[in-house]
Order: sequence, then C-alpha cells, then structure tokens
Amino acid sequence: MSDADEYSGFADKRARRMKVIAWTVIIALILVGGGATVLSLIFG
Repeated sequence: MSDADEYSGFADKRARRMKVIAWTVIIALILVGGGATVLSLIFG
C-alpha cells in the first residue's frame, strides 16, 4: 500500500514537470521560430 502512495505522488510531480517543460518548449518555439510558422504547424 505504501508503495502505491509513493508512486502516485511521484506521478503527480512528474506530470506537473512534464507540463511545465511542454509549455516552455512551445513558448520557446514561438519566440525563436516565428509565431506564424509555429501556429500554422500546430493548428494546421
């Protein structure tokens, strides 16, 4: 039971970190690669 609790806490931290990294990468791509190009790639 304690292992499951530890893993659930770890998964929450990992999900939050992945979300922050994903947003950072998206913002960096928009700033560096030009907003119009990136947005056209994302939204088709």
